[in-house]
Amino acid sequence: MPNAKARRHPEQGERTIWDVFEEERASFIPYAGRFDGYHCIPASVSKTCTLRFDNNKYSVLSSAVGRPVEIHAYADRIVIRQDGAVVGEHARSFGRNEVVYDPWHYVPVLARKPNGLRNGAPFREWVLPSAMEKVRRKLGAADDGDRQMVSILTCVLTDGLSAVESACQEALEHGVCSAAVILNILARSRDPAAGTILSIPQALTLAHEPVADCARYDSLRRTNSHGTHRGTGTDGSAEALRNAQRL
Repeated sequence: MPNAKARRHPEQGERTIWDVFEEERASFIPYAGRFDGYHCIPASVSKTCTLRFDNNKYSVLSSAVGRPVEIHAYADRIVIRQDGAVVGEHARSFGRNEVVYDPWHYVPVLARKPNGLRNGAPFREWVLPSAMEKVRRKLGAADDGDRQMVSILTCVLTDGLSAVESACQEALEHGVCSAAVILNILARSRDPAAGTILSIPQALTLAHEPVADCARYDSLRRTNSHGTHRGTGTDGSAEALRNAQRL
């Protein structure tokens, strides 16, 4: 800035660069924010939940299969949109014939094919958060361990990764490791907090608290000197009725 105020303008020698700048400032276009520069091309999603761009393949959400998408190619990343919503985002690869996976894109598919968690290409090098990874290893020894783990992973899509991680940690601290326990912890965390206790108006307060007296029922079972129940006959019926009314 000091140089601009001291140096002469190259075309208007009688004025400084700063003077010309101040005169033109009012004509500048206001800054509208960061320029979102990308190359947009249409694409189609294959049955394997991938699309091809620049000699490489990138995964997208399984819900995007069979419908057109738009690839927004930035200098450092690839963003895939469908109907305006983001269905995939990856760091841009500049190699050739590479496949870039996001394992979370395939979690809904695991509900139909739980064995894919152990053998599927998107999950071979998948490292989960600490507690979830411990649960995954422990469930690996169970006959239905893959199916249980898929149930836990599916909750991430609705409850979020941090909530499921916390539920897995709580289950491990109690020495248990099963999908049923973890899902129960998540369900309890979704419940709203207990409401405040309302104060009871004085007008609704009981003047005489009821007393439990089970002996009053015995009066209906008393027998007379003839060995019959006092509750039989006309007199007995009346007495039983009076006892019932007192209850």
